[in-house]
Amino acid sequence: MNYYKIYRVASGIQIENISGKITSPLKENWDEFINQPNLFEICGKQSFTESAAETTQTPIDSQEIWAAGVTYLRSKVARMEESKESGGDTFYDKVYDAQRPEIFYKGNKLRAVGHNGHVRIRKDSAWNVPEPELTLFINKQHQIAGYLIGNDMSSRDIEGENPLYLPQAKVYDASAGIGPCLLVTEKPLAPETIISMRIYRAKQEVFQGETQISQMKRSHEELREYLTREMSFPQGAYLMTGTCIVPDPPFTLQAHDEIHIQIEPIGTLIQTVHP
Repeated sequence: MNYYKIYRVASGIQIENISGKITSPLKENWDEFINQPNLFEICGKQSFTESAAETTQTPIDSQEIWAAGVTYLRSKVARMEESKESGGDTFYDKVYDAQRPEIFYKGNKLRAVGHNGHVRIRKDSAWNVPEPELTLFINKQHQIAGYLIGNDMSSRDIEGENPLYLPQAKVYDASAGIGPCLLVTEKPLAPETIISMRIYRAKQEVFQGETQISQMKRSHEELREYLTREMSFPQGAYLMTGTCIVPDPPFTLQAHDEIHIQIEPIGTLIQTVHP
């Protein structure tokens, strides 16, 4: 499969091809460039050389970040377990089988953290986890135009206490990890695409898990259609598609933990928990 990786850098945009060659920085506006129709073909028309890669920035400007929940069976089971005492477990059971998916607002540029950045855990939460998710880029024409890696940081005790607390459990400063680039492909990612996550504490691995995107109950196109059904996105949107890699309790993130989320051919998103 042919692909291009689009990086946001201080001087504009750099594009890397499948051979690892990269363009000189393009003096392009991020919003305008990524929302062009036929983005894959436009990337292919660039000049690729042995140019040095600049330090990357978070690949977002005016895009909103949304997320879909309970799209994997493992996520359904975990959410039911954490909300059983509050009586909210039936909500997750029903939404997994419902026609309409769960979709919620996750944040924007202000809440987003890129590669090698610091994500945060809430001070009023005692149970915090990263959630590794394949993320869709949906352009202003409402087309799935690319892919990123997402880290849906979540305060599970807050969400488990009451489903109505989900916005507080999901949306706060530095809660939306995204990056390291925007991948545009010749055809959709294969169902066998693997999402993996490793968490390191004091350089020791304390969690490892992986899955294939084929384990999703809902299709990417289905999630795209529901998100854009009654909303326009003049600069496009990012949609995290859910996870089934859920650390079992009593695991909770701690300051300085290092999170590695890998989805090939996008790459690896590395983020550290803010001290």
